[in-house]
Amino acid sequence: MIDSVVIEVEGGKGGDGLVSSAREAMNPRGGPDGGAGGNGGTVIVYADQAESTLYKFRRHRVFRAHAGGRGGPNKRRGANGDHVRIGVPVGTEVWDEDLGEMVVDLSSHGDSVAAAAAGRGGAGNSRFVSSVNQYPLLAEVGEQGVRRRIRLELKLLADVGLVGMPNAGKSSILAALSAARPKVASYPFTTIEPVLGVVEMGLDAFVMVDVPGLIEGAHEGAGLGDEFLKHAERTRLLVHVVDGSMEDLPGRVATIDRELEQYGSVLGGLPKLLAVNKMDLLGDGERRSRLEEELVGSISRGTEVCYVSAITREGLGGLVGRIGRYLAVQADGGPPPLHAETGLPVLRPASVDERTQAVREAEGVYRIVHPRAVRLAMGSNLKDWSTRVQYHAVLDRLGVNKALGTLGVGKGDTVLVGDWDFQWG
Repeated sequence: MIDSVVIEVEGGKGGDGLVSSAREAMNPRGGPDGGAGGNGGTVIVYADQAESTLYKFRRHRVFRAHAGGRGGPNKRRGANGDHVRIGVPVGTEVWDEDLGEMVVDLSSHGDSVAAAAAGRGGAGNSRFVSSVNQYPLLAEVGEQGVRRRIRLELKLLADVGLVGMPNAGKSSILAALSAARPKVASYPFTTIEPVLGVVEMGLDAFVMVDVPGLIEGAHEGAGLGDEFLKHAERTRLLVHVVDGSMEDLPGRVATIDRELEQYGSVLGGLPKLLAVNKMDLLGDGERRSRLEEELVGSISRGTEVCYVSAITREGLGGLVGRIGRYLAVQADGGPPPLHAETGLPVLRPASVDERTQAVREAEGVYRIVHPRAVRLAMGSNLKDWSTRVQYHAVLDRLGVNKALGTLGVGKGDTVLVGDWDFQWG
C-alpha cells in the first residue's frame, strides 16, 4: 500500500507585460497601451471522496500549473493560467518536505490547500504612465510560481480499528463481518497493509479497518507496527483481538496495550473492546471458565470482553451489537470527538454514506454517487433516449437532481455516473 509519497509542485509563471503604443487614425499621437500579463495557475491539493489511495503518484510525481498569457495591446490583460487540481483521499496530510512541517490535514471531502502559489502577471507599459512619463517603455516580466516539495501522508478514516498480535484472527473477523476479503493464512504477518470493510448493522453501518499484526516493540518499528499504527489513530473505537487458544493471554493483552500507549497519546487514549477469538478451539467449558477468570483479574477495569469465533461465527453478533451501541452513544452525545493532538474531528469515509447523492469533481463536472442510481446506470442502456427519460425520473425521486442543483450544476455541464456521462440541461 502506498500511503506516503513525496511530489514536486510548481505554480505557473505569471505572464509578461507588454510594451506597446497605440497607432490609430483618430489618435495620431498614439500612446502607451501595453497590457499586463495574466496570473499563473495555482497547484491545488484537495480531498476527494472518490479517491481511495495514493497509487496514482507512484509514477507521476511532478505537477506544474500553467503559465499566464502575455499582455496585449489596447491594455488587454493576458489570460490567467489554468490551475492544476490534485485529488487525494480524504484523510491525507500535506507536509512541507523541506521544512518538515505539516501544512494541512485534509480531513473532510472538499478540503483544499494551495500547495504551490501562482506567480503574478507583470505590468504592461500602460501601467507606468504618469505626469512625468507620458510614454513609458517599461514592462514587467511575470513572477515565477512557488516551487516546493510536499509529502502526502494518508491516514485511513474508519469507525473501528482491529488491532492485535499476528494470527490473532483480525482478518478472519473482518471477512466474517463484511464484504472485505483480506488475505487469511496460518502464518504470521499475513496482512501486510491495512484493509477496510463496511459492517452492516440493520439499517446502519460502520467502517472497520484491519491493522497489520503488532508485536512487542512495534511503536519503535519492530515488525510492521510503526508503519501502520497511524491508520488506527482516527478510529473512534479499538477492538483488541487476541487468540484465546494461546498461553498467557493476560500477558499478550498487556503487551499490545503497552505498544498502543507508547505509540502516542491518541492511540493510548482511545476506548477499547477486547475480543477473545478462536473460542471454537477451547472445547470444554472448564477451559473457558479458567480463561475468563484469568482475564477478569488482569484487564483494565471497565473493559468489555467479547468471546467470539470467526470460524463458527459464535459471538460475532454480540460483538457487532456492542460496537453499535458504543458508536450510537457517541453520535447521540453530539459532534464526533476531537483527538487531543490534532484537534480535528474523526470522520468516517463519505463514500459509505448513502445520503451522499452527488459530488462535484471539477469545474463543470459532477458525479452521481448515490448507490442505487449508480447501479441503475450500470445495468441500463442509457444510449436509448426513452431509457434516459425514465432514468432521470428515478434521479428526481431519489433526490439526486436536487442534490446536483445544490452543488451548482448548470446547463451544458457534464454529469458522470458509472461509465456513462451526459450533458446537463
